[in-house]
Amino acid sequence: MDDHTDQTRKPRADAVRNRERVLEAAKAVFNAGGPEASLEAVAKRAGVGIGTLYRHFPTREDLFEAVYRREVEQLSELAEQLKIAKDPVDALRRWLRSGVEFVATKKGMSAALALTFQSSSELAAFSMDRLTKAIGSLLDRAVAAGEMRADVSPEDLLRALIGMCYMHDQPGWQSSVLRMLDVFVDGLRVPPAGKPKARSAKPAKPAVKRKR
Repeated sequence: MDDHTDQTRKPRADAVRNRERVLEAAKAVFNAGGPEASLEAVAKRAGVGIGTLYRHFPTREDLFEAVYRREVEQLSELAEQLKIAKDPVDALRRWLRSGVEFVATKKGMSAALALTFQSSSELAAFSMDRLTKAIGSLLDRAVAAGEMRADVSPEDLLRALIGMCYMHDQPGWQSSVLRMLDVFVDGLRVPPAGKPKARSAKPAKPAVKRKR
């Protein structure tokens, strides 16, 4: 490989790294700062100039959409990794917990994403298809193992996840959602075969005095 080839490839590799740094920084800034978080703050956190950011993402909406797509892709990849986990219910739980972080980032970009979704039905179809397939593969595995109820759909789980996230809007809401998520998943589990059901406690009968 000659020096000229190295020189032509290095800028491309740097550009890819810069783009990834911007996306990672944007996720953190939007998550913490909401829709008003500035692109200057993103560039500063990523360690790049604002011009570099604009070369990759000409508008705020372009950056928001790229962050969103990246999060969806990462959740899809996570589902593939978790499909070999020993405990299928724990794998599903771990995916849902990661989904809370995804929704947190989405909430921070909600204003711009709403406009993006209105103008791009493809983005909505992309995200729904990927997320449904990801969670569906983990749910199917848990059901096949006899660990999870079979009357729950992937769409049910996604709606429950999003609903829990959007019902909580105070500081620290993620901790509350994660606790409720554990309760939700445990409630969908199938009790082990042969395990006796818990019986309700009966009031103690009053003692009967013996006649002497």
